Amino acid sequence: MSLGAALLLAGSLGAAAQDPAQDRAQDWPAFGRTAANAHHSPLAMIDRGNVARLRPAWIFQTGVTGYFQAEPVVVDGVMYVSTTGNHVAALDAKTGRVLWTYTHKARTEKIFGPPSNRGVAVADGLVFEATMDGRVIALDAKTGRLVWDREAVRPEEGETETASALAASLGDKPVQGSSRLGFKMPPLVAEGLVVVGVTGAGYGLHVEDAQGGLDGGSVVGIEGGYGRRGWLAAYDAKTGEERWRWFVTKEDGWEGAFAETTPDGLPLHRDLAAERAAAPHHRDAWKVGGGSLWMTPAYDPELGLIFLGTGNPAPQNFGLTRPGDNLYTMSLVALDLRTGRLRWHFQQVPHEQWGYDVASPPFLLDAATPQGPVKAVAQASKTGFVYLHDRTTGRLLSRSEPVITHKNLFAPPSPGGTVVSPGPLGAISWHPVAYDAGRGLAFAQVRHGAATYTIKTVPASGTRPEIRYTETSEAKGEPTFSTLTAIDLRSGQVAWSTKAGSRLSGGTLATAGGLVFSGEEDGHLAAHDAGSGAILWRFQCGAGIGGPPVTYAIDGRQYVAVAAGGASFTKASGFGTGDALVVFALPD
Repeated sequence: MSLGAALLLAGSLGAAAQDPAQDRAQDWPAFGRTAANAHHSPLAMIDRGNVARLRPAWIFQTGVTGYFQAEPVVVDGVMYVSTTGNHVAALDAKTGRVLWTYTHKARTEKIFGPPSNRGVAVADGLVFEATMDGRVIALDAKTGRLVWDREAVRPEEGETETASALAASLGDKPVQGSSRLGFKMPPLVAEGLVVVGVTGAGYGLHVEDAQGGLDGGSVVGIEGGYGRRGWLAAYDAKTGEERWRWFVTKEDGWEGAFAETTPDGLPLHRDLAAERAAAPHHRDAWKVGGGSLWMTPAYDPELGLIFLGTGNPAPQNFGLTRPGDNLYTMSLVALDLRTGRLRWHFQQVPHEQWGYDVASPPFLLDAATPQGPVKAVAQASKTGFVYLHDRTTGRLLSRSEPVITHKNLFAPPSPGGTVVSPGPLGAISWHPVAYDAGRGLAFAQVRHGAATYTIKTVPASGTRPEIRYTETSEAKGEPTFSTLTAIDLRSGQVAWSTKAGSRLSGGTLATAGGLVFSGEEDGHLAAHDAGSGAILWRFQCGAGIGGPPVTYAIDGRQYVAVAAGGASFTKASGFGTGDALVVFALPD
C-alpha cells in the first residue's frame, strides 16, 4: 500500500483516550499518567508565563549510582519510585521524606544489560515491580513489606556456545550481553491483572571499543540460533499466579511469508530467493526467534485490548538463518487483556535486520477522519515515522512524514559495510512520546544518526567451525544529533523541531500549561513552549536524564519530578552518572 498525501488524515484529533478509573488530575497514578499512555497532564499551575521561576523543591538520592531510568508514580500524595538495582522507595511527594524502602536481593548477577528499572505500578494497596533478575513482585504500599514474589524467568539460561566462542575470538576487547531474559518495562495493572513482558530475547553481544563507536563500541549479531523467545504474561494481582502468556514468535508460519515491502509500501531489498532456499533448513528458528518487549502497553478498557510494540528477531542483524517475515517481531500488536489472545498486528519491518524495535510505548487518542470519529492508537517508530491505526481493527489510518533524513533505508548488511540511517538507536527509541490532544501534537525525542552494518567472518579453528556475524557500529563522518520534534497528527507533518545541545533521553511530558519537558544526557532538563519549541527554562540536574519527567499537585502546588542518574550511553559520551530524583516547583 502506498502512502501519499491522500492517505494523510483530514479533520482533527480529539482528546486522548482516558481511563476514568485512573484519571486523577492531581496525581500521576500510573505509567503515562493514564492507561492511554499519553504522558500529558491537565495541570496548568506551571505555565509558559511563570515556568522561568521553577526551582528545585527537594531532591532524593537513591544511594545507587547510574542507569536511573524510572518514571515515578504518585498516588494520594505518596511517590513510589524504583531505582538502579530494582530497589523501591516510597516518599512523601510534598517534602521528599522517606516513608519506606525495599531493598531487592537479586538471585543472579547474570542479567540482561545494566541493572536498570523503568518504574513500578500501584493498585489496590500494592506496589508492583518487574525486576531485571526475572521476578515479578508485589509490595504493601503502606509498609514496603513483600507480599508475593514470582520467579518468571531465569536470566542465566541465555548463554550460548556460539556466543562464548565469538567472545573468545575477539581477544582482549571487553564483551557483555547475551540473550538473558529480564524485565525493564513498568507493569500495567488492569482488571486485577499485572501485565509485563521480557527484554533480552533478541539481544546480541556488546563489544567495547577504545576507538569509540555505537555507545562506545559495537553490537554483534551472530549467525544461527542466538536468541530466546520473547513473551508477555499476565499475573493475578492478589496472588502472583500466572493467568496467561503470549509468545512473540509465531510457531505456524514464522518462515512462511516473504514480503517484498513493508505494509505501508517501502521496499525491503530482500534476497527472497536465498531466503526461500534456506527456509527448509530453519523450520525451528522461531524457538529462539527473539522479540523483546521494552515498554508498558496502552490499554483501552472499553475494547478490553492492550497495545504494545515488539522487538527485533534473533539472531540480531543476521537474517539468513531465520528466513521469512518473522512474525510477530517488529510489530504493533493488540491483545485481549483477559486471555492474551492476539486480536490484530501490524508488522512495521518484516524480516528486520537493523535493530528497529517497536520500542516507544504506543498511546491512545480519538481521531476525527473523513469517515467519522475513530478510536486510534499511535506508534512512534525507530524508522522515523509515527503510525496511526484504528484501535479496533489495526487498519492503518495514516503515517507521518519522516522526522529524520533517511539514507539507504532497509539496505541489507554487507561484507564491505552498509551505511544506513537511522541506526539502531533512533529515530524514536524506547523514550515515551507525549501527546497534547488540544493541539493535536505529539512530542518526540528524535535521534539523527547513521550506523554501518558489516558482515564479518571468524575462520574455523580446531574443532570450532567458522563463525559469521554482523557488526553494527556508528557510521563515521555522518552527522549525529538530537531534536525535540513536534508532529501534527492531524496532517502528518512536522510542526516544529528544535536541535538539542546533547543527546535527548528519558522521554517527554506535556502539560495543559502549554509546556513540554524534555531531558538531555548532559544533565539538563528543559521546558519548551508547546506551540513553538522555544526553550523557556533549563536546569542542570547534575547527571544525565534517564527517565521520563512527570508532574503532580499537592495542596494547590504543582511539582515536576525527573530521575537524573545517567543512562547506558552517558559514560561513553563523557558525562557522569548519578543517583538523584530531582523535584521542582514554583516558589511559595
